[in-house]
Formats: sequence, structure tokens, C-alpha cells
Amino acid sequence: MGVLDWPTCPSPDPMQAKKPRRTAERILEVTLDLFNRFGEPNVSTTLISAELGISPGNLYYHYPAKDELINSLFDRYEKALNELLAAADGVRNVEDAWLFFHMLFELIWQYRFLYRDLNDLLSKNRRLETHFQFVLKHKSRAVEAVLAGLARGSAMRIARLDASAVATAMVVVLTYWLSYEYVREPRKALEVEQAATTLARGAWHVLSLLGPYLEADAREHLHMLAANYRNT
Repeated sequence: MGVLDWPTCPSPDPMQAKKPRRTAERILEVTLDLFNRFGEPNVSTTLISAELGISPGNLYYHYPAKDELINSLFDRYEKALNELLAAADGVRNVEDAWLFFHMLFELIWQYRFLYRDLNDLLSKNRRLETHFQFVLKHKSRAVEAVLAGLARGSAMRIARLDASAVATAMVVVLTYWLSYEYVREPRKALEVEQAATTLARGAWHVLSLLGPYLEADAREHLHMLAANYRNT
């Protein structure tokens, strides 16, 4: 069929066009929930199709392999992460920084299966192995921007060499905090009811690395923010 023949083709029924897209979205939603609850290695495509109440063939029609589900979820995460990291340039004080890192942890929690099983996923999925290197670079640049903003806002004083090392340490804690929580308390650390405590504790430990460099009033304010979250 030539290009000029396309306009003569009947337009698809909008309701029929929406249904496959909605099915694909629903598959991703359920897959994300199962991956987060049980860990990606413990969730098969058979379990996903059973949870959805669809045939394995219907699942494979939309996502022919499990890696395609993982990659699609990672693409969503990476897009949301890049949008959030762009806010790093607006940080000027510890309250801004607390909110920024708390929002980062909320996003990580939303896609916590990636971080719970990170090393395993990277060893099995070449695309994730490559793209997660970009994730780390973007996180590092954003954290360095946060430190620069705090310095411009007179909340801290830090030498350039120290800033680079501290930013790297913060990214390490940010990246592996959920793994630490899971090892520390595997039976309940990643359960939904633990989310608020886990995220606040993570944000505190990331920002506590700035303690030696913060001005006295900024350090006091950070301690107050952490205390308020622990008491909620």
C-alpha cells in the first residue's frame, strides 16, 4: 500500500484504540505493585497475568518479555526522576533541601523494586546497566547543585574538593538506602505502612552528611525538621 492510500483507510474506532492502551497501562500498574511487594525476581509473567485476570497470551501481546515490563517501568521512573532533579537548582536552604531529598525518596519508594533488587537487575539487563549509569551521573550533578545552592544561600561553607566527595557519599546513601533498610529489617522494611518512617530516616541520613559544613542556625533547623518527622 502506498502512502497516498492512507487517507482512504477508515479511521479506527476511538473506543477500540483506547482499550489496548488502557490494558497496557493496567499491566504496568499491576506489575509495579507485584514487583514492589515481592521483588522482581519472585514475580513471573504467569503471576502477573493471573493477578490481572488475563491470559498469558494477552500479556505477551503487549509485553512479549519480562524485560520489556522492567524497561517500561524504568523509563517511567527515569522520566519522573529527571523532572524532579531539575528542581535541585532552586535549593537555597535546608528546608528546600529536606523537601528535595524527601521527594526523591518518595519517587524511589514508588519504584522501590529497582533499588531493592538493583544489583541483580543490572547483572541481567544490559539496558538498565547502561541507563543506571546516567541515573547516577544525573543524581550526582543534582546533589552538587544542591550543595552549591546551600552555599549561595549562606546555609553552609564547603570547599570544592569536599563538596565533590560529600556529594558522592550522599548519592551512595540515596541509592542504597532501601537496600540497607531491607537488610536491617527484611520482614517489614519495605511494607507500605513503613514508608513514612523509611523515607524520613533516609532523608535525614543523606542530609546529616552536611552537618560539619552547615552554619549553626542551618544545622539546628535541620535537626528540628528531622525531629518533627520522627514525631509525626
